[in-house]
Amino acid sequence: MKKSKIPDDLINRLWKYFASVKLTVTLLIILALSCIIGTVIPQNESPAAYFFRYGEFFYRAFSALDIFDMYHSWWFQFMVFLLAANIVVCSIDRLSSTWKVIFKKSPSFDIAKLKNSYKEEFTAVHTHGELKTLFMPVLLRLFKYARVEDKENGFVIYAEKGRWTRLGVYAVHLSVVLLLIGGLIGSYFGFDGSVIIPEGKSIKSIILRNTGSDQPLDFEIRCDDFNVTFYESGMPKEYRSGLTILENGKPVLKKDVIVNDPLHYKGINIFQSSYGMLEPEEISLSFTDRKTGSVYRTKTSVGKEIELPETFGKFVLDKYSRAYSFMGHDLGEAFSGMLTPIKGEPVQVILPLKYPGFDKMRKDELIISAEDTQRQYYTGLQITRDPGVPIVYSGFIMMIIGCFIAFFMSHIRFCVEVVKKRGKSIVVIAGISNKNKIGMEAKTKKLAKLLSNKL
Repeated sequence: MKKSKIPDDLINRLWKYFASVKLTVTLLIILALSCIIGTVIPQNESPAAYFFRYGEFFYRAFSALDIFDMYHSWWFQFMVFLLAANIVVCSIDRLSSTWKVIFKKSPSFDIAKLKNSYKEEFTAVHTHGELKTLFMPVLLRLFKYARVEDKENGFVIYAEKGRWTRLGVYAVHLSVVLLLIGGLIGSYFGFDGSVIIPEGKSIKSIILRNTGSDQPLDFEIRCDDFNVTFYESGMPKEYRSGLTILENGKPVLKKDVIVNDPLHYKGINIFQSSYGMLEPEEISLSFTDRKTGSVYRTKTSVGKEIELPETFGKFVLDKYSRAYSFMGHDLGEAFSGMLTPIKGEPVQVILPLKYPGFDKMRKDELIISAEDTQRQYYTGLQITRDPGVPIVYSGFIMMIIGCFIAFFMSHIRFCVEVVKKRGKSIVVIAGISNKNKIGMEAKTKKLAKLLSNKL
């Protein structure tokens, strides 16, 4: 007998533990404090940034506790799971009594409690049979349930509606559980990453934002073209990526993606997030003989050596810079190269793309300038997958419905008592509600007026 009682006691203790409101408050406090920590400490930055900011000791401590990616940590998700279980158990534990009230075929009425509430009273000269005939159609039209009980010196009509509104709070509980479950599903099975795709290229994987690891995709994303328009101030007005989704090398979907107009495919969202220009692959250079004015033009790229005509020697581009600083001034994009004459020492040459005549300042026999470059844009895409979103949306809808029911609807019960006194019938109307007791005064007056108008 003792052996059979031990599991029962354990189950009862666990049930009471998870049905405790104290557990709910404790978990909410822990989660709130965790969210504050997650707000104060930036999430998903580079390890070097954390090491520099907090030092070695705190870096190792925070890293061991997954503070730097807290919302994906095992302990935070465990707290969320405990809260969901706590809400479910609390709801089930309290639902049995509510269930009996809602689905009872013949509900009981506490007439003493009804009489202690707000009352309206008027007199009638009609017989009890006539008053039953007049009052019952009105009450049956207004209420879901109504019944008559005969008394020694009269009768009482009991009426009620809105029993089901007691489920409003459970709808709110369910909505919270759906939000928590949706968040956990998104955390476990979703991802958030980014990728850069040059025009004409395609990719099969992305870089995850929180870990920096590769996340393979079940399909290819190809950037067919990229276009950007600018305001007169030079600020970008709109950038648009022409994307193609490929399955087994075959295009299955095409769409132009702009900011706030993503592409959706197989539960994956593809957002336009950034753009830029790749390093020029090829550049057109001109070499001008200062004495004769003759010009030699050719196309080249970084690292490719050029044999110059006459006795000018060789030239090779060795570096490309997006922003070249010269005597404290930003010259913008520029190439640097090395001119090696047949006679003499090698000379470094700077070729800013915005200033083709910049090399004239060297006052050398040979003037080198950049005339044209083949530029290519790349598109930066943010790619996310969150299978918990439909569940989260369902939770929000359920919460709105549940809050509306819980705050604006109520279980209303009325009794209409008719008692014979001094040859007249005294009609007393009293009502109670599980919510909005002040509003019951107006409802009682309205019902009394409806019934008295039938006389």
